[in-house]
Amino acid sequence: MKNRAIVIYFFIAVSLAFTACQHMDRIAQGAARAELIDQGTANWISFSARAFSDAAADITPDQEYYIGRAVAANILSTYKIYDKDPGLTAYLNLICAAIVLNSPQPSIFNGYYLAILDTNEINAFATSGGHIFVTRGLINVAKTEDALAGVIAHEVAHVQLRHGMKSITSNRITQAFLDSATLGVGNAMGMDPEEMSNVLDESVNEIMLTMVNRGYSPEQEYEADTAAMYFMVFAGYEPSGLIDMLKELDKVHTNARSKFNRTHPAPAQRIYFAERALRRFKIADTKIERQDRFNKALHVE
Repeated sequence: MKNRAIVIYFFIAVSLAFTACQHMDRIAQGAARAELIDQGTANWISFSARAFSDAAADITPDQEYYIGRAVAANILSTYKIYDKDPGLTAYLNLICAAIVLNSPQPSIFNGYYLAILDTNEINAFATSGGHIFVTRGLINVAKTEDALAGVIAHEVAHVQLRHGMKSITSNRITQAFLDSATLGVGNAMGMDPEEMSNVLDESVNEIMLTMVNRGYSPEQEYEADTAAMYFMVFAGYEPSGLIDMLKELDKVHTNARSKFNRTHPAPAQRIYFAERALRRFKIADTKIERQDRFNKALHVE
């Protein structure tokens, strides 16, 4: 695994030196056909190319962070943080750290942070600022650490694929960010602070509307699932853990308390595409080795 990671990042570095990011996908797939690298590595490089290309987009990392922070504040105006079990929160953050460190974008403007929302609702959210929220209800659905890792990896994928930012559709909003020097000090070129504040509010509202009410597109959800499985493999998790989690969610799919149903494709649809993606991976099933710490963290007897 370590050798593969070295190959990936070396390949990325060389490719960046000779061509633009948008050509890396074609190069990686060509290398796989020539048997210079295996297909799984080629697919991972293709995803990495997209992540690195997105990181170089015109909207800056600090702008994404401050938008994400405002979105997080909106989420926390509806839900309270679950702080009765600090050990559980620490456990989930360790899983998150393992996934992030083995992803194409391990470092973002102010890092990744995971918190538990004190609600029985079954849902999870991630902001462009790296804030990841998982509800108690969703945690209680998981049966293994790998299932939890699948949920967290899926949310990390939304961050790295910039799905929240892509939900900002207003030209006025996107142009304001392109013209601004930094959002952190509210000092956009040609805009007074009040106008910049209004633009920020509009962008946050658009993202919240997507995350909480209408959800991401099915294609974005499937894309995040596939990316999550890659993250899991490189972090040492069994990618089928995501499918296990989706199967558990499918059991509660008709439950009225699950807003997850409203903002995500039906679990059965996601299972279909995830099982197709799973064929790309050939790794040993090691979930049992992690079950003891999962049981301890969730107080399972």
